[in-house]
Amino acid sequence: MTLLIETLLKSLQPASDPERARQMSAYMRDQFDFLGIQAALRREITAPFIRTLKQSPGINWDFLTQLFDQPYRECQYIGCDYLNAVKDRLAPSDLAAVRQLVITKSWWDTVDSLDKVIGHLTLAYPKLNVVMLEWSRDQNIWLRRIAINHQRNRKDKMDTVLLEAIILANLDDKEFFINKAIGWILRDYSKTNPQWVEQFLQKYEPRLHPLSIREASKYLVKYSKGV
Repeated sequence: MTLLIETLLKSLQPASDPERARQMSAYMRDQFDFLGIQAALRREITAPFIRTLKQSPGINWDFLTQLFDQPYRECQYIGCDYLNAVKDRLAPSDLAAVRQLVITKSWWDTVDSLDKVIGHLTLAYPKLNVVMLEWSRDQNIWLRRIAINHQRNRKDKMDTVLLEAIILANLDDKEFFINKAIGWILRDYSKTNPQWVEQFLQKYEPRLHPLSIREASKYLVKYSKGV
């Protein structure tokens, strides 16, 4: 463990809350240990560390790897915060390293933070779309979830051809986190192009999970079938 990680952990300890830690762990189905530090306070404590790290060029992958090796879930959150803070520095060659973080101690909390990083990278480098298609067919559900959701908040920059291909690769799947993701990305895009989403739902309704339809149609006043 580096001195930086040791110092960071020491700065977090006074803010730890055992009772809140138990609650946070229970919320995550007791898969991870927590210090019990809420997001706002965690970011306040770690902001000076991230500012210092940003003064150095590039991305400190050793720092990220060590954070993801730590037992407390807050450390993975800090890693996600740092990577989001330096996402403009990412290059296509970094995607493999981000992928490793995705499949390390995977759950929706870190995955849904890292998909913002990957979405930023793939928008800057469209040649990576082929990798997203590969991820959409991967056996790892978290890679597939990121492939589905990585275009969130793109609005009129949404690649609908890519979106449709990725969703089609995941139709007929019974996995909750996949069907939820399909609903979320469609709901997100419905704010920009409700006609496209409505037509998509009508076209693929027999194969879409009811959860996906329910989530996707939240803002579609005219769409009522299957809801």
